[in-house]
Amino acid sequence: MGKNRSKVAIIGAGFVGASAAFALSLNQMVSELVLIDVAKEKAAGEAMDINHGLSFLGQMKVYDGDYSDVADCDVIVITAGANRKPGETRIDLAKKNVAIAKEITSNIMKYYTRGVILVVANPVDVLTYKIQKWSGLPAGRVLGTGTVLDSSRFRYLLSEKFDVDVRNVHGYIIGEHGDSQLPLWSATHIAGKNINEYFADPAYGISEADKEAIMVDVKTAGAEIIKRKGATYYAIAVSINTILESLLKDQNTIRTVSTVINGNYGIEEVALSLPSIVNSNGVKSIVDLKLADDELAALKHSAEQLKIVLNEVKDI
Repeated sequence: MGKNRSKVAIIGAGFVGASAAFALSLNQMVSELVLIDVAKEKAAGEAMDINHGLSFLGQMKVYDGDYSDVADCDVIVITAGANRKPGETRIDLAKKNVAIAKEITSNIMKYYTRGVILVVANPVDVLTYKIQKWSGLPAGRVLGTGTVLDSSRFRYLLSEKFDVDVRNVHGYIIGEHGDSQLPLWSATHIAGKNINEYFADPAYGISEADKEAIMVDVKTAGAEIIKRKGATYYAIAVSINTILESLLKDQNTIRTVSTVINGNYGIEEVALSLPSIVNSNGVKSIVDLKLADDELAALKHSAEQLKIVLNEVKDI
């Protein structure tokens, strides 16, 4: 690690926050980890449970705390928020979670001294935009998990389709972490060969319908998991850890994190995901890719969909 000591706060000790904390302890990524939740007993219980396995993992300080503990954090992770109830619209959920996020941000900024804010709670793009504005921090210092998990799901599904190691599949989902997201086929490769060449090769027998199915499966994966087990938390916990590694080790990794966009592809005043270089200061820069015309149109549509939600919550 770049530094000997690193400190991370996770706000929200529910399924996602606790799974992320557990994954952090398995990876021994930080020397100090604090869990903060309005349900103090829950945070205390999760910290105890993780601490009891440390003799097999390594030395680190894991404890429950309050907002004053965000001081001197390298990264502050926000997972707290309400889950969508059956019959509840996205706008209803957005209003509820924007209000929660506003209170969290105000509490963080009372004690904030340094570090990056990583937003995980949904709707992640809306909250990333609002938290960046409320916090007054530079745009790249506040980022959301965005389509990092969607991109991982995308790569997994392609690896299954082509029967190739998932680590050799490179591709991105961009735009909203939600219904208007899009796959960047033009920048998707296996072993340096563009995915469209594989699609065009009759040997693989992949149809347009198969391509469409992959897109739909990526988009609906979260809902499918929720239907079966009630919540998604393992893959997002791994995604959080992957982003934390880029941040804590100053890696300059390219990740599709969500950040406030100002001018890229003619898009402004909205947070969404684009391949971005992530280091210890947050998003260093956005990779400038040449998008196909249909991809650019779909990305702009995604930005517009997010602006509709932002407009609904503008007074919060």
